[in-house]
Amino acid sequence: MKTFDYTITDALGIHARPAGVLAKTAKALDSEVTITKGEKTVGASMLMMLMSLGVKQGDTITVTIKGGDEEKSYQAMKDFLEKNL
Repeated sequence: MKTFDYTITDALGIHARPAGVLAKTAKALDSEVTITKGEKTVGASMLMMLMSLGVKQGDTITVTIKGGDEEKSYQAMKDFLEKNL
């Protein structure tokens, strides 16, 4: 299991467009990816659940990667977040 924290820099936070791309990216990985904000954890491949987190600019999320090729999945998620959110 690998985890990392990321602080959202996008002015709109995790809104519809990037949430959709994030879910699609997570779904393509062979690892299980979850995102936690506060006390709530959701599967990163579930668009509506991602939206329900209400992540805004300045919020810190925790990304957890389990199973499969964790290193490749870790890097893919980290790269996505840094480029898009």
